[in-house]
Amino acid sequence: MSALPDEDVQPADTRPGASPAAAAAARLTAYLGSAELDWELGGRPGEYVVTLPGEKKLKTVVSVLVRDRTTSLSAFVIRNPDENHEAFYRTLLRKNLRLQGVAYAVDTDGDVYLRGELATVAVDAEHLDQLFGVVLAASDDAFNELLALGFLGSMKKEWAWRVSRGESTRNLDAFRHLLDDGGGA
Repeated sequence: MSALPDEDVQPADTRPGASPAAAAAARLTAYLGSAELDWELGGRPGEYVVTLPGEKKLKTVVSVLVRDRTTSLSAFVIRNPDENHEAFYRTLLRKNLRLQGVAYAVDTDGDVYLRGELATVAVDAEHLDQLFGVVLAASDDAFNELLALGFLGSMKKEWAWRVSRGESTRNLDAFRHLLDDGGGA
């Protein structure tokens, strides 16, 4: 559900002379409404939390922090891998070469995020559309590849457990070619 201006969410100041952050926030909320993206105010001043719908990864949540000079965005992609760390992170670094406006980053726990920043005065529908598109593609398109690289052992255990109990393996269908030893469910 998109947040709409009402008593709880005040519209951003669009008057001439308004701060750059207030003007950018107005452009951001107008864009989110026109793109029909779900969003809500975040816990920090100037923060908007936007949900991008996906296919492989069902949703990507993006924190957009609008400040007077810069606007940053951060989106969680996947947790710290269980295995294959070198290949996993090498894959992310190679993918960084093709990204525009954002890059994969790792926090102190090893969890993977997409991170980007632009000048607040550049926040407009065209830039936002491009950035959200890049974030969605980088999060959603790479998700199954990253799961297979970093979590194949865990997925094999879950597959075997589900097959041994006659449980559905539907949530792992995208990985059937890596998991099914011919006994399938």
